[in-house]
Amino acid sequence: MLEGIERLVNLAPPRQAALSGIDNGPIQEAVRTGNGERLRASDGHFAAVGREGQTVRLARTIGFPLRYFVAKMFHGPFLVVAERIDTLYAWCREQKIGWQFDPQYTRMVPAHYLTEIDQIGCPDPAPRYYRFFDPVIGQGSAEIEEAGARYIQTTYQALQQWLAAVPPQEPIALAFSGGVDSTSILLLARHALRERGDDPNRLRAFTLDLGGGQDAAQAKAVVCELGLESVWEVVSVPAERYDLEEAIRVIEDYHPLDVECAAAGLCLLGGIRERYPSLRYLLDGDGGDENLKSYPLEDSDLTLSSVLRNPLLYQEGWGLDAIKHSLTYSGGLSRAYVRTYAPGQRYGFEAFSPYTVRSVIAAALEIPFESVLNGSVERLYTLKAEVVRAGVEAVTGIRMPVSPKRRFQDGAGGDTYRRWRVSKAWCRQVFLRQWEERLHEAWNPDTERVSGNDVTVPLPAS
Repeated sequence: MLEGIERLVNLAPPRQAALSGIDNGPIQEAVRTGNGERLRASDGHFAAVGREGQTVRLARTIGFPLRYFVAKMFHGPFLVVAERIDTLYAWCREQKIGWQFDPQYTRMVPAHYLTEIDQIGCPDPAPRYYRFFDPVIGQGSAEIEEAGARYIQTTYQALQQWLAAVPPQEPIALAFSGGVDSTSILLLARHALRERGDDPNRLRAFTLDLGGGQDAAQAKAVVCELGLESVWEVVSVPAERYDLEEAIRVIEDYHPLDVECAAAGLCLLGGIRERYPSLRYLLDGDGGDENLKSYPLEDSDLTLSSVLRNPLLYQEGWGLDAIKHSLTYSGGLSRAYVRTYAPGQRYGFEAFSPYTVRSVIAAALEIPFESVLNGSVERLYTLKAEVVRAGVEAVTGIRMPVSPKRRFQDGAGGDTYRRWRVSKAWCRQVFLRQWEERLHEAWNPDTERVSGNDVTVPLPAS
């Protein structure tokens, strides 16, 4: 291996959203030098990469994906970093080493960890992980009004931080189902805009209707009750545009619920983009269910005990050392948020949910769930609505309408959606088939290929 050669190829630009406590320059330096305390002192979202000697460090929060691949060349291992798997593959194709690539050899940087990788040759050492997010668990108030006020006030602050970076007069879209999370964002964002002296009608809510779902009627009832019909639109999309295979290609993943959600998101955002070609900023309520553990346990192998004893289960998965941890993907919403991010990128939106910010997650984790629930699954299912409603009223003075919980794709498609339900095995087969088609050309005997031992190949640009 040749020493003194830059072997970090960073194809992922520095990203930030609602960042506070530190600005982007110090974030980059903190990641480069492994300064976890500086990262811990920040809030909001970021993704950053840096190199110090032979050590490469990467860090991200939930809001931005970050992946890497180790390519083999004569000059040593090249660590290639990008937001997407197909970007990593495209770089390998440009270097004529596409034959080395396999999507399952890529790695997703886990959110809330500083990841360190040493570039010291073969065999590649395992990454080292250091947490920079250590929330206090269960030490807050068990009173719903107090817990709700704390949770939603923190959400409101994160939302204000994001709005401060949106250029004045720019319109803002909201993915709106009329459910608890999107309704709370509608009211909080309008309140924040008004407090800033801006026009709250800059925010416009959009509801997807694929036919047969209940969200359109639900959303209409909510905006009518709030007197906000004038800032609401239904985006009606023919059901045949709901394309699961395209969703798998866009999110580069095969978890069925995330695939289904992304397919619905692509329909909604595509419809908004057709109506508003220049609209750029997008809000949503993703992460609200994860924060308050509002998922039906009967749909999974989870128990109430496993959820409560793993406080960040829904945000980070089972953990880096768990048997269920994937080598290719991180866990929980750290993995799943691509269902929101990638469709937004596809249609040119900058998407943000304040419910994914670390301070907001921490405020939710302060709630002593065990004592509040007292072993009741039924209580778990009603808790989120009570907490959010109480918090929104404390912040805005408005008594928020509460609608039944349903998944985005279910609310948009209803009975039609239920006929679309697919298995993880089917999604994974589609994912692998799509990559087999892409890799075919790289493995074609007639395609020019470069050996990792070829000393005549010029160094790639970093």
